[in-house]
Amino acid sequence: MDTATSDIRAVEFTPSRDGDSPVLPDLPGQIPVDENISTVTADGAYDTKRCHTAILARDAVPIIPIRKNGRSWKEDCPAAIARNETLRATRYYGRAFWKRWTGYHARSRIEAKMRCLKSFGERIAARDPDRQTAEIHIRIALMNRFNALGTAEIVHVA
Repeated sequence: MDTATSDIRAVEFTPSRDGDSPVLPDLPGQIPVDENISTVTADGAYDTKRCHTAILARDAVPIIPIRKNGRSWKEDCPAAIARNETLRATRYYGRAFWKRWTGYHARSRIEAKMRCLKSFGERIAARDPDRQTAEIHIRIALMNRFNALGTAEIVHVA
């Protein structure tokens, strides 16, 4: 998701029996190479070498909290070096400060956006995988268009 415009930029859906972290390395490929990706924010489930490597390959900064029992990785690649820096920072400053410092709170906006996507319907109507993909892309295009129209301004009236 583009945090400046709240547009969903890349999407991949998985069956409920599969994990999400194996598909993250393919997501940056959906964004054109000439477009800059500054950060990628994800939860602790994405704390894998494949995910960190894919994010760093696009010159982006991974904002992924280290798991509670996380240990440092052998520093044999740039992904391990970056992840170990995150580990050192969270141990030194604490998780709460690290989350504020890195802007990890943006992840909650992403989760809210996924809730909006699910409000179009919890289930996918199409049965064919290609049509399912098209259905998801249509839902995302609608949401992005709604964002372009603007958000409501809520004013408290006494």
